Amino acid sequence: MSSASAQKSVAVIGGGPAGLMAAEVLAEAGVAVDVFDAMPSVGRKFLLAGVGGMNITHSEPYKAFVARYGARHAEVQQWLDAFGPDALREWIQGLGIETFVGSSGRVFPADMKAAPLLRAWLHRLRGSGVRFHQRHRFIGWADDGRLRFMTPDQEVLFRADAVVLALGGGSWARLGSDGSWVPLLNEKGVGVSLLKPSNCGFDVEGWSPLFSGRFAGAPLKSVMATVRLTDGSFISREGECVVTATGVEGSLIYALSAMIRERIEQEGAAELRLDLLPGKSVEQLQAALEKPKGKNSFANHLRKATGLDGVKAGLLRECAAGSLGSPAEVAVAIKSLPVRLVATRPLDEAISTAGGVRFDAVSTDLMLTALPGVFCAGEMLDWEAPTGGYLLTACFASGRVAGQGVLEWLGKMPVRL
Repeated sequence: MSSASAQKSVAVIGGGPAGLMAAEVLAEAGVAVDVFDAMPSVGRKFLLAGVGGMNITHSEPYKAFVARYGARHAEVQQWLDAFGPDALREWIQGLGIETFVGSSGRVFPADMKAAPLLRAWLHRLRGSGVRFHQRHRFIGWADDGRLRFMTPDQEVLFRADAVVLALGGGSWARLGSDGSWVPLLNEKGVGVSLLKPSNCGFDVEGWSPLFSGRFAGAPLKSVMATVRLTDGSFISREGECVVTATGVEGSLIYALSAMIRERIEQEGAAELRLDLLPGKSVEQLQAALEKPKGKNSFANHLRKATGLDGVKAGLLRECAAGSLGSPAEVAVAIKSLPVRLVATRPLDEAISTAGGVRFDAVSTDLMLTALPGVFCAGEMLDWEAPTGGYLLTACFASGRVAGQGVLEWLGKMPVRL
C-alpha cells in the first residue's frame, strides 16, 4: 500500500450489498473507506431478504439469467460480465460459507441464513480498515462540497475524495430504503426516473366480501399466469401466489409485476389469466365434467371430476360466475380465468423498486456526469429484476463496478481480488 493511496478517502453511503461491495473493492486497494448508514446497523434489508432462506443468486444459464433484467439487461450485463453468479458464489466461498443449488435452480448458503454471511463479511471489512458510522442519515452537500449527515445528536460534515451512493430504492422505509435521496439528486441536476413498486402485489377491481373473508391469505399453488404485453404478445409463468384481502401477491405475481404494472399504467387495468389446473387440458376437463353428476352439488361435482376445490374453486366462482353453464364453459374458465388487476400495492410494501437514477445520468463505471467523483450503485439505479437471486446478484455486481470506477477516478488501477 503506497502512502499516496493511504491519503485517499472515500465515503460509501448505504450499508447494503452494493455499498459494502464497493467498500471492499476500495479497502483492498488501500483506500481509506468510511461507510455511513442511516440505521443502527448495516445490511438490514439484506437480513430481511434472508428470512425463510437466503436466496443469493440463481444457477440458470447465463444468457437466460441476463434476460431476467428486461429492458435494462444490456446495462446490467456489463456489471455481470465482470462479477456474475459464478463469481459471486466463489466470493461467498471465500468468506468460508458454502453454497448449494436448490431444486428450483436457486442458490443458497449451506445454512440458508443471511446473518452468518453478513457477520463474516463485516469482520473482513473491519479487518481491512473500513470504518462504519451508524445512525448517520445523508441529507446532501454543504456549500463547500462536504457531505452532510444528520445523527441523533447533531449534523455531521465529512469530506471525501470520492463518494459511492448506495442508498437503495423506495421500498421498506423502516429498513432505510425510503427514497429520500431523490430530491437531493434532483437539486444537483441528476436525472431520476419516478420510483415505482416492483416485485409487488396488486389490487383487483374488488373481491366480494364473502370471497375475501373466506380466502384472504390462502395460497394458490401450481397455477399458470399469463399476461398480454403492450406489443400484443403474451408471457406466461407457472408457480404459486397468494390471495390477499384486496388482490393477489406472491412469487408468481412478482415475476410478472413489471409487465402488469406497465399495462395498468398504459390502460388503467391489466387482465391476468390464470390456468388453475396446468396439468390438465380443456378437453380432459370437459370430458370429466360431462359425466353425470347425479345428486352432487356443482361444488362436489367440480371437486370429484377435476380435483378443484378450496380457494381455486372459490376463485372460479368469484371471477367466472356468469359463464359456468355448460361443462365446456367451466373447462375453459378453469384453464383461462380472467382476473382484472387495477393497481399496484403501495411502494413501501414492494420488495423492490423500479425507477431511480437514469442510465443516461451515469457513465459506464457508474459515476454521475453531473457530479464528478460521485458514483451510484445498487437499487437506486433505474433497473429492476424479479426475485430469485437476480436482485442481489446485480446489487453486488454494481457495487463492484462502482468501486472499481472510484479507483480509476482516484488514479489507481483496479486490484485483482
